[in-house]
Amino acid sequence: MSNIVIIPTYKESENIEALVRAILSQDIQFDILIIDDNSPDGTADIVKNLQHLFANLNIIERKGKLGLGTAYMTGFKWALEKGYDYIYEMDADFSHDPDDLVRLHNACSNGGADVAIGSRYISGVNVVNWPLSRVLMSYFASIYVRMVTGMKIMDTTAGFKCYKREVLENIRPYHIKSVGYGFQIEMKFTAWKLGYKIVEIPIIFTDRKLGSSKMTGGVFNEALWGVLGMKIRSWFIKYRRNGIRE
Repeated sequence: MSNIVIIPTYKESENIEALVRAILSQDIQFDILIIDDNSPDGTADIVKNLQHLFANLNIIERKGKLGLGTAYMTGFKWALEKGYDYIYEMDADFSHDPDDLVRLHNACSNGGADVAIGSRYISGVNVVNWPLSRVLMSYFASIYVRMVTGMKIMDTTAGFKCYKREVLENIRPYHIKSVGYGFQIEMKFTAWKLGYKIVEIPIIFTDRKLGSSKMTGGVFNEALWGVLGMKIRSWFIKYRRNGIRE
């Protein structure tokens, strides 16, 4: 069973080598696909140098900062074409612990999950080094999303996930409209509407120590307003396992 971890990057030169080495040192084999949006700090060059050491490290370079959602959609398409069984989303800044990849894998390979989410809120609030304002914004955003959508997922904006390939094949990512952080919500919502089993695995989320955050209040506001549009669009979509038809 093959695993691919997709990691979008923009200005992550301080983190990327250590992260790659940590992922590739796990007991389970994980391949890596970096999607770099023309980082001006040489992130892509670091990855390409590491490719001489690690044959299962891959990179796609894009011409500019094109958004989180489009980065993942590019990665999903590549991973499905290569035949991977389990496809992961992960941040590049060590806010997601590489050791937790094994727990996500086990939830899908042995635990019956179709989607496994590394959840900050399934067992309290497990966030380290975030200011209180950001914790509250994230936590109440998830409450809002649950109210609008009806999903029971506690961490609706989580970006640390494992998908079985069938889920992504049926979601067919080109139907996903969101491109920013709303993408994370819409992917979960679509998998839920298709009837897939979504399991939350408790993790401890630690804010980045190196580099700068890409999250802003404006990004979150865009995601929240997009939830209403997503819900309304869903009324006109027939969700089927063999594909979505609008």
